[in-house]
Amino acid sequence: MPDHPPVPQRWKKLGTRTVAHTRIFDVQSVDYHHPHREQHQDFFVISAPDWVNVLALTPERHLVLVRQFRYGTDEFSLEIPGGVMDPGEDAVTAGLRELQEETGYVGPRARLLGRVHPNPAMQNNRCHLVLVEDARRSAPLDWDPDEELEIMTKPVDEVYALAYRGGITHAMVLDALLLFTPVWAELKQAKSP
Repeated sequence: MPDHPPVPQRWKKLGTRTVAHTRIFDVQSVDYHHPHREQHQDFFVISAPDWVNVLALTPERHLVLVRQFRYGTDEFSLEIPGGVMDPGEDAVTAGLRELQEETGYVGPRARLLGRVHPNPAMQNNRCHLVLVEDARRSAPLDWDPDEELEIMTKPVDEVYALAYRGGITHAMVLDALLLFTPVWAELKQAKSP
């Protein structure tokens, strides 16, 4: 066995064909070729639009949360607001839109915290994570026909404690909390005497 394993090689994409089309994503068969092993392999990729998830911080330093039934897990899930982005839509604009539609909250300051790939092994989309500050409930709800949300706020530290105890299991929400951690530390320090 060599002292140093070989460096992974970039496979060459040879072609793509759609094998299933649904209203929320396509399944593609993608043919790849390994550059040194002369190996061809087809892989299945879920081609989906980008998503946005929103950490909305209220003036009371609470985060806006939604609880909803999720069909994939057949369970209720505690999450932050979010949804599918429109083609070409700016992430911050999409975040503000989703926040308002799902919860009625709006905020004057919003910024991108970061972007993540939900599952690069089989998905090609990204999830954009947006922070909205000074969020207040002042707009009407505009739910999709299949949405039913329980809207609540909880103190930020309580949300983190809930996540550490397994009360929040949505991976993109946990990603958002991870990226928010240094921002929250700065905000807490700025408020301390």
